[in-house]
Amino acid sequence: MSDATQTSTQPAAEDGSADLSQHIREAIMRGEFAPHQRLIEADLSDRFGASRATVRTALLHLAGEGIVERLPNRGARVRSITIDEAVEIVEVRIGLESLCASKAAEHLTDTAADQLRAIRRDLEDAVGRGDLMAYASLNQEMDRQIRELSGHATATQLLERLRAQSARHQFRLSFVAGRAAVSLGEHVAIIDGVLGRDPEAAAAATRAHLLGIIDVLRTLD
Repeated sequence: MSDATQTSTQPAAEDGSADLSQHIREAIMRGEFAPHQRLIEADLSDRFGASRATVRTALLHLAGEGIVERLPNRGARVRSITIDEAVEIVEVRIGLESLCASKAAEHLTDTAADQLRAIRRDLEDAVGRGDLMAYASLNQEMDRQIRELSGHATATQLLERLRAQSARHQFRLSFVAGRAAVSLGEHVAIIDGVLGRDPEAAAAATRAHLLGIIDVLRTLD
């Protein structure tokens, strides 16, 4: 079996390496490629329906973002980051995610409000059932919806890169004993700030949540 095991399918990316970079980045964020896992051009070409040249260019883009590292005569692999680097990434995310939460509260629509209420219910249900895999996935969906609702394209692009770099550590946090019960309240506070159309409350709740993540990351070292 190859190093790039196929666990899901994505749309073909022949329209450009930028699109393929996004597909690979999202797969890394979902944990489908582990740190240090080799990214074999032929396997990625088959998986995403892209040419080898497009795959090669996409990997170069991701290497420039610090998500992938190029190995002399060995191709590319998912870059592994240290706890210290992960903490620095979260410190940068504080400003960007607080901004997105604030903008989301300003731009809230009735449809988006219904979606956030549904996610809040699902988060509470997942923690109640002890389904940490579902909880981790819902966390990502909540973050994605808030970024999209914010309408801030630059912050969204930067956050996608930063989160992909630290995806492995972020995933581990959901399985720290007792962490889900704590983070649930933090996520509910963020959602409630947005639903209340209160930019300051949404930003403050986001900041408090990310500071909590930094504290837990330091215990993983």
